[in-house]
Order: sequence, then C-alpha cells, then structure tokens
Amino acid sequence: MIQLIAFIIFMGSFGGILLMLAMKAPVIATMPQNGSTGLRKPAIAAKAERKIKELHFHFFSKQMLLHKILSMFRIWTLKAERYIDTTLHRIRKKAQELDRELKKK
Repeated sequence: MIQLIAFIIFMGSFGGILLMLAMKAPVIATMPQNGSTGLRKPAIAAKAERKIKELHFHFFSKQMLLHKILSMFRIWTLKAERYIDTTLHRIRKKAQELDRELKKK
C-alpha cells in the first residue's frame, strides 16, 4: 500500500515537471542564443564588469601574494610567542628562586 502511494506521488511530480517544461519550452526557444538580453548595458556597468573580469584573471597571482604575506605574518607571530614563552619561563624561574631564598631566611 505504501509503495502504491509513493508511486502515485512520484508519477504526479514527474507529470508536473513535464507539464512545466512543455509550457515553458516555447518561451525558452524565443530567447537569444548568445546569452545577451537584447538591452544595452550602461557604461558604468560595462566598466565595472570589465574590471571584475580583469581582477578575476589576476586573482591567482594576488592570492599567492596574500598567501606569502600571511605566511610571513604567521612566522613572526610564532617567533614572538616563542620569545614571550621563554621570557615568562625565566621570570617564573627567578620568582621561584626568590621565594625559596625568602623562605630560607
């Protein structure tokens, strides 16, 4: 029984999709083939689109530059963390030695 209900739902959905395609096929056929809409773009939009395309083509080289900068920044951060860690370790060690000397007195 469940299989029959699922099959009916499936066939109804499939039929609905076919109906939509049949209704929209003539409209789709009348659309321009080259992807243009038939309307002229404003100069500002055309210029912006050209700039975006130029940026896209040079994106890989800019991405590599960004990767190098971020890698150097990461290395500097790691060096700073290491320096801070060793400095804090020395300060703690000196503080412990001072505490021991004060307790002995």
